[in-house]
Amino acid sequence: MLRMPRVEAQREQIPVLRALLPCADRVLPYLRRIDETRLYSNHGPLSIEFERRLADKLQLPGGGLVSASSGTAALVGAILAAAGRATPERPLAIVPAFTFSATAAAVEQCGYRPYLADVDAESWMLDPEPLLSHPECNRIGVAVPVAPFGRPVPQDPWRRFRAATGIPVVIDGAASFVGLAERPAKFLGAIPVAISFHATKAFATGEGGAVATNDVFLAQRCAQALNFGISGMRDCQMASTNGKMSEYHAAVGLAELDGWSEKLTAWLRVAALYQQQMTDAGLIDRLCVAPDIGPNYVLLRCRGAAEANWVEHCLREDGIDSRLWYGSGLQHQTYYARLPRDLLNVTGDIAPSLIGLPVAPDLDGEIIRRVVTTLAAASVK
Repeated sequence: MLRMPRVEAQREQIPVLRALLPCADRVLPYLRRIDETRLYSNHGPLSIEFERRLADKLQLPGGGLVSASSGTAALVGAILAAAGRATPERPLAIVPAFTFSATAAAVEQCGYRPYLADVDAESWMLDPEPLLSHPECNRIGVAVPVAPFGRPVPQDPWRRFRAATGIPVVIDGAASFVGLAERPAKFLGAIPVAISFHATKAFATGEGGAVATNDVFLAQRCAQALNFGISGMRDCQMASTNGKMSEYHAAVGLAELDGWSEKLTAWLRVAALYQQQMTDAGLIDRLCVAPDIGPNYVLLRCRGAAEANWVEHCLREDGIDSRLWYGSGLQHQTYYARLPRDLLNVTGDIAPSLIGLPVAPDLDGEIIRRVVTTLAAASVK
């Protein structure tokens, strides 16, 4: 009698990120309010309330928070409000090569050609000091520093850069909501910060975003730029787009605010579990988690691309998903490969070496143990 080979049960696949938004019961009261008002967009009562509550959360003045349909739309609106569209004299937007492609896409939508600059090896951010003497300084129409993996960008260095050069600055804050809320005096101010509320972010509305600033006049211009250039009268008065947040996404955002304290605690619990288990495995020096970065990221620092490729292979063999969240840098994206650039030595080193590990606000400790066990077996020392 022939014996069939034993087939082991396939292990559960672990995704790199599982979003968790407010449950239907939490959102339902806000949806019923939409049914009552029959207002679905165009600065409805829920989006106004959402903006007010977020402004309070971030310690901004009334009117200092403008909601948007996405983080990319928020960035477009902030650029149009602060810098306007590109001109023949100022056609360039300086952006870090170490970022997600949405940064470059947003500046292109405003007419600028992205110019790729390298980042600081410690902060992973653009450093404004070298840019003061950049050879293209006279052709730069806007500078867009990025908050890498939700690590907020300080305001003061960029305020000094703007004062010294006259170049407008808009911060792509992406996933930095948690850090902004913790230290608003350092990370929020006159320079607008565009924030994403995509489902993958720690604070999420499914899709959505906002612009945060203590310059209320600039915030009003952002709102106008996101509303076809219209403010009051039906007269387009500035370069614009359609980037308003719908009442449905505002409903999710309000429900998210209602439960935010518990959700943030859950995110931080996952970071602490990773820290404990990576410490036990002797790998803590390779780990990067909240509060150093946004809690929706868990990063493994590898010693170069070769080690990262091996680690990803080992994780994949064990059914564990991972991600190079910024790819290998914008300079290696097919569409952006021919952009003008500086030498990108730091980006070329860190981008292919930072592996995103599985994360979710309700990630089970046993799953984290499985991830760490696989890393230890891959001889990551």
